[in-house]
Amino acid sequence: MKEINEYVEAHKQRFLDELFELIRIPSISSLPEHKDDMYKAAEKWKEFLLAAGADKAEVMKTDGNPVTYGEKIIDPKAPTVLVYGHMDVMPVDPLELWNTDPFDPVVKDKKIWARGADDDKGQSFMHAKAFEYLVQSGKLRCNVKFLIEGEEEIGSPNLPKFCKKNKKLLKTDVILVSDTSMIAPDVPSITTGLRGLAYWQVEITGPNVDLHSGIYGGAVANPINVLAKMIAQTLDDEGRILIPGFYDDVVEVSKEERSLMAKAPFSLQEYKKSIGVKELAGEKGYTTNERAGIRPSFDVCGIWGGYTGEGAKTILPSKAYAKISTRLVPNQDYTKIEKLFAEYFESIAPKSVDVKVAYLHGGPSYVCPIDLPAYKAAEKAYTDVYGKQPVPVRSGGSIPIIAAFEEILGVKSVLMGFGLGSDAIHSPNENYPLEQFYNGIRTIPLFYNYFAEEAKK
Repeated sequence: MKEINEYVEAHKQRFLDELFELIRIPSISSLPEHKDDMYKAAEKWKEFLLAAGADKAEVMKTDGNPVTYGEKIIDPKAPTVLVYGHMDVMPVDPLELWNTDPFDPVVKDKKIWARGADDDKGQSFMHAKAFEYLVQSGKLRCNVKFLIEGEEEIGSPNLPKFCKKNKKLLKTDVILVSDTSMIAPDVPSITTGLRGLAYWQVEITGPNVDLHSGIYGGAVANPINVLAKMIAQTLDDEGRILIPGFYDDVVEVSKEERSLMAKAPFSLQEYKKSIGVKELAGEKGYTTNERAGIRPSFDVCGIWGGYTGEGAKTILPSKAYAKISTRLVPNQDYTKIEKLFAEYFESIAPKSVDVKVAYLHGGPSYVCPIDLPAYKAAEKAYTDVYGKQPVPVRSGGSIPIIAAFEEILGVKSVLMGFGLGSDAIHSPNENYPLEQFYNGIRTIPLFYNYFAEEAKK
C-alpha cells in the first residue's frame, strides 16, 4: 500500500491531465455526427495503453464503432485478466442544465465535473493507471488484456459478434469491470448482480397531418392523449407491470438473501433528499433497494409530440412518440419481453390510431457468485484500501455485454465499481469525486496481487 500511495501522490496531476484529454473528446455513440470522435477516442486509448506499458495496442473495427484492444503477456502460465470499459458517453441534453461545459472538465469541490467523468472514462481510466503502476514497479503478476468499446451506451450491438470472431485473442480467466457504483464513500460494495434491459421507441399516428384543435378537437383522437392512456394501462396503482406473461420467469429472491441485502447501510431520508423528492414509489411489498435491485421495472424515458415551442399553437398533432424501457431480473429473457411488450401495446391501442413499436436494444441480467476466486480477490483489495469488507449488492443498472461475455467467452465478470449515487451519470452535471478516482487506482493493483494468489489455490 505504501508504494502504491506514493506512486499515486507523485503522479496525481498527470493522471488528471491525461484523463481530461480523453474526456474532451465528445464520443457520443448515439449521435451519428460524432462517428469521427469515436475513432479519436479509440486512438487516444491506444496511445494511453502503450504509454502505460502494454506490449501492443490497436484500434480494431467492428460493424459499428471501433474498439481498442491492448495486452501485456508476462507468462503464458500466469492467470489472465481482461479489463473491459467503454469510451462512449451519453448525450448531454439538456445542455442548459449544465453548470459547466460537459466536454471541458473542471475540478471543483474535490470532484471532476464533465460528461464521462464517472461513466465510464473516469472509471475505466483508473485501470490504465493501475496497470501503469504495476508495470513500472515490476509487480505485475497477471497477464492483462484491455477491451475498450465504443457502443456500451447504445447496448453494445456489435461487440458480441466481435467477441465471437476474436475468442482466442480475448481468452481470459476473468473479466474486470469498473462501470458500477459503491454504496457510499466510506461503505465499499461490490456489485454482484445487474438487471437486464429491453428498450423500445413507440410511434402513435392519428390523422395524416396536424389538425386545428378548435375545428377537430373532440371529434378526432389525439395521439398524445391516446399514448398517455396506453402508458397508464401498463402499470397498476401498486407498481405491478400489466403486460401479460411479464412475471412468468421472475425468480423470487429468498427471505434469507433479502435479509442479507437489508444489512447494507441505507437512509431513506438521505436517499429522498439526494434526489429532491418528498415520497418514493414502486412495487408494493418491497423496499426501495429491492425495487431497484431484485425486481423488474417499467419506465417512460422520453415522450414527445405536437407543438413544444414558445407560446401557443392550437393543433391536434398527427403523431406522438415515447421511448420506453424495462429493467429485467435474472431468468427473464429480454427477447421474450421484447415481443410481449410489443404485442400488449398494440393490443390496447384503439382503432382510432396506428401503433408502431420499434425495438432499439436490450440485454440479459447477470449474477456473480460471491465464492468466485476473483470476487474474493476484489473483496480483499477493497478491505485493504477502505478498511472494511465490501458489501455485496445487486444493482438496478444494466451492462448488456456482461452476460454476453459469460455466454461467448465462458468466464465471469467481477464488477469493481467506484462511482457514487450522487455522480449524476447520464444526467447534466455528471461528476466523479477525486478521492474515488484515486482510490480506484490504489485498489486495482491489489486485486491483481490477490487474484494471482487465489489462482494458485
